[in-house]
Amino acid sequence: MVVPGSASGFLDVSAEPMVDQMQNKKTVFLVDDDPAVRHALGVFLESTGYAVIPFSSAEDYLESPDDAGNCVLVVDQRMKDMSGLELQEELNRRGREIPVIFITGHGDIAMSVTAMRQGAMNFLEKPFSNKMLLESIQEAFRRAKLDQEERTRREAVEARCALLTLREREVMVYVSKGMSNRAIAEQLGVSNRTVEVHRSRVMAKLEAESLPDLVRMVDLCEIGKPLK
Repeated sequence: MVVPGSASGFLDVSAEPMVDQMQNKKTVFLVDDDPAVRHALGVFLESTGYAVIPFSSAEDYLESPDDAGNCVLVVDQRMKDMSGLELQEELNRRGREIPVIFITGHGDIAMSVTAMRQGAMNFLEKPFSNKMLLESIQEAFRRAKLDQEERTRREAVEARCALLTLREREVMVYVSKGMSNRAIAEQLGVSNRTVEVHRSRVMAKLEAESLPDLVRMVDLCEIGKPLK
């Protein structure tokens, strides 16, 4: 697929070049049906160090390989055929997670609220300054990095939780709620010593260094729900 709008004029958006570019530096996918806007924003963003991959329509973007890597999507809301909001909805439906920044010359409060509720990072109304766009993109990358780090931590904790027995999981939840060994023993109808053993195994399997560490793990994975 070849689309106009990059700083060099045209860009071949085939799978291999896209993957290589995304792996090398932070990438901004720029979706706008106005070639002048694509060119101007592309030149500016490339001058700040970003790789820019432009698309002339939402449909063209959806035909591209799934996003993987350090990427942000900047998309115009009002375009021919599929709008920016419709693109965002389709990405959510497909489970393609990417930070989205909307740009539009025809925005309203209801539209911006809908975009933000669907996970948009920002909603910029034209005319906006290069500084505003750059700050929005920088914030999107920062928040995406934090989200990825949290997902990684959650997956690691969930993998460790999978090693727990049902009784160990029960003890873990009660411990995280601040219950004493004696109270847990009475709740479960077992001895204090049994609770101590289970508690020790929980701490070891989760690699928790302290009670606060264990509580953070439980909160991170939303484990402390009512036991069935």
